[in-house]
Amino acid sequence: MASAPLDGRDPLWPERMALVHEYLIQAGGSEKVVQALTAFAPQAPLYVSLFSPHTMPSAWQELEIHTSFLQGWAKRLGVLRRDYHARLKYLLPWMPLAYESFDFSGYDCVISSSHAFAKGILTGEQTLHLSYIHSPTRYLWENRELYLERGGLGGGGHHRWIRPAYVLSQWLLHRLRQWDVLAAQRPDLLIANSQHIRRRIYKTYRRDAVVIHPPVPLEGFQPVADPSADYDLVVGRLVPYKRVDLAIAACERLGRRLLIVGEGPELSRLKALAGPLVEFLPHQPQARLQELFAHCRTLLFPWVEDFGLVPVEAQACGRPVIALNRGGTQETVIHGETGIHIPEASVDALVEGLRQADRQEWDPQRIRAHALQFAPARFQAQMGSLLRWAWPRFQVGEPLDPKNWQAQ
Repeated sequence: MASAPLDGRDPLWPERMALVHEYLIQAGGSEKVVQALTAFAPQAPLYVSLFSPHTMPSAWQELEIHTSFLQGWAKRLGVLRRDYHARLKYLLPWMPLAYESFDFSGYDCVISSSHAFAKGILTGEQTLHLSYIHSPTRYLWENRELYLERGGLGGGGHHRWIRPAYVLSQWLLHRLRQWDVLAAQRPDLLIANSQHIRRRIYKTYRRDAVVIHPPVPLEGFQPVADPSADYDLVVGRLVPYKRVDLAIAACERLGRRLLIVGEGPELSRLKALAGPLVEFLPHQPQARLQELFAHCRTLLFPWVEDFGLVPVEAQACGRPVIALNRGGTQETVIHGETGIHIPEASVDALVEGLRQADRQEWDPQRIRAHALQFAPARFQAQMGSLLRWAWPRFQVGEPLDPKNWQAQ
């Protein structure tokens, strides 16, 4: 075994590191990854386009966070608040420039956490850039019409102003897609959060990636001895692609109580669809969320998610998940053992999934054991293994081929 260098530095580990993320306005799944990365590289400053300290948990204020020139614009536009979605769109044309304006020349390694623009940072040839991709930018490559329609810019409107605005929006999305493809070529190595996202990365950007599942903090998520199991549960941001309307319709058809935990631009529309058996709850403290998971009959997840932390949390509480058999839940839910896979995103398929779950005998401890493999310790170990593999090869100019790294 080689001896350590005289100056005490680890030749397999970069000395000066920085982290990059999209924006910090509301805590979600990607922010849990960033939290794990800050623990992985505790001395690394964090660069984001926007930061809203009053809507994020207080622990984020203890970090060294650098924001872009868009921070001041966001304050004036009212973006830095929980209902930011409708106003954030005004900043999208400037997001590429915001990330290209950061200076990383003083760092040996930068790790970006990206579901949109963060992967597009500019780094010099001496700086290793690893980019953890939660998803290719969803509103650029998938569900484009749905996002335009929810924003009042559908192509079939009758008002004379809608058609020009729709065409302008399509042109802007086209230009952003061009930049997005270019930006995805900049990192030295891409990391996908699931095999599903690895396939999407290749289809969208024509690049391969290594796969490291995201960390799911599971402290406090555990089964209870006698769950009430008198309601089904949906947890997540209320945005168009999550198709919470299907869960509402399925539960109402079967006369089942449904709790929906989350906030977002779809809230008013979903409330209009819901009957008396549906109850909406805002974002809940972790202790209350753990209680809701532990006592639910099933967690409903009828949409394609890049990975999906929520199904893992529900399984850690010993509760089965009814999930669409696409995306990350193909890797996190075992059909017939920890949940039910439904073949399509439809009310009929979800109704049949609920009926199958009622006929099944579930073993809470078996379900929980499966979830524990996604705990943070494995993420930390695999990220460390990857960096120790990549850094010395990068220094000597060796290409970082994802096929040559083996996950531990």
